[in-house]
Amino acid sequence: MKSGVKKILPRTLFGRSLLILILPILLLQILSTFIFFDRHWTKMTSRLAFGVAGEIALAGDMIEADSSPVSVAQVCARMVRALDISLTYTPGESAWPGVQRPRTDEDDPFITGILRVFLEERVARPFVIETDWPDKAVRVRVRLSGGVLEATIPQRRLFSSTGYIYLMWSAGLSLILLSIAIAFMRNQIRPIRKLAIAAERFGKGRDAPNFKPEGAVEVRQAARAFLEMRERIKRQIDQRTRMLAGISHDLRTPLTRMRLQLAMMPPSPDTAEMADDVAAMERMVAGYLDFVRGEGDEAPERTDLYALGEKVVQSARRDGGSEVVLEGAGPLLVSLRPVAFERCLVNLLGNATKYAEHVVLSLRAVPDGFEILVDDDGPGIPEHLYEEVFKPFYRVDESRNADSGGVGLGLSIARDIVHAHGGRIWLARSPSGGLRVGVFLPA
Repeated sequence: MKSGVKKILPRTLFGRSLLILILPILLLQILSTFIFFDRHWTKMTSRLAFGVAGEIALAGDMIEADSSPVSVAQVCARMVRALDISLTYTPGESAWPGVQRPRTDEDDPFITGILRVFLEERVARPFVIETDWPDKAVRVRVRLSGGVLEATIPQRRLFSSTGYIYLMWSAGLSLILLSIAIAFMRNQIRPIRKLAIAAERFGKGRDAPNFKPEGAVEVRQAARAFLEMRERIKRQIDQRTRMLAGISHDLRTPLTRMRLQLAMMPPSPDTAEMADDVAAMERMVAGYLDFVRGEGDEAPERTDLYALGEKVVQSARRDGGSEVVLEGAGPLLVSLRPVAFERCLVNLLGNATKYAEHVVLSLRAVPDGFEILVDDDGPGIPEHLYEEVFKPFYRVDESRNADSGGVGLGLSIARDIVHAHGGRIWLARSPSGGLRVGVFLPA
């Protein structure tokens, strides 16, 4: 039941706000219309029909009492002048319609139906009702003892036009109030939408320079909290980058000095082992710096993702060791940081080529974005470790070679870069038998 209601409810805040506004107005209109027709319009129409039926009965009684032409003419003139009812009296049976067909609902609308009830009650003679909507009149033929009395009654005598006026005013005012409410609601929701856009842009590593708090007090408070959070995050990233730049310089300098000293020493097994240790330390330092460096100050730009994939695949082929294939077709234009995202693809392909003979990089456009798939035929990773391998410095020793030179940061760096672009990354079983790494980038 709840899921069915959720499906028909609007998904946006603007749509739900309009629903909150429209439902009470609609219910109020239905309730007031029902009360109006039941208590006012119906009673007014009944009273008017009761009066008209009494006037026709009175005219019939007067004509039957004195059916001379002079008396009939006086009665008819008096009824027209005083009661706005046109009367015509035809002596004999020539004006009576004769045998009538059965009455149906189409012949007995609301107004004539009420009139028929009171005519049966007050006239107590055979009668026929005919409606003439083009002339806005109702004709009633009553069979008297000496002839047929025909009364032509204007519709204004049978119902009050206040009902239509009320409905038009009510509907018009409701539309005006609803239009004002929609305009007001748009102005209230606009700051929320701007805040969502600014948060999305910041999540993708982009800036929103024109964003400022506006709108209601709560929305301004949320916008100020977002701006303060953004400044704290930027400040922490800047401090981390400056600190690691100093650490990089401090670590690389003694390592370079050690490398020079080892180069000047006579070759020996000990110096070779020391040189390997220095190289491993340099790789570890480079891996750590790549992990914490992030994307720096690189600005996003419109980039051909397919051309970037070709560049990374060519570089992987030059390194040798595995067959790397690129699938897809370009151009695939997307806004991203090309240097940072190239590092992401290099890490993904490098991780695959270390443990597989055949690697396939697939690039394609999908609804709302782009999909990147890296499939290999290597040993793969157990499914229960799919989330663990994204943690920094985590290594799967059972399926990965510990002597490959990595420090367990490749997937962590790739995930950080993908998330900084507003995308997502996942692992799955590859159709080739190894591991599949999937990446989605929003358009």
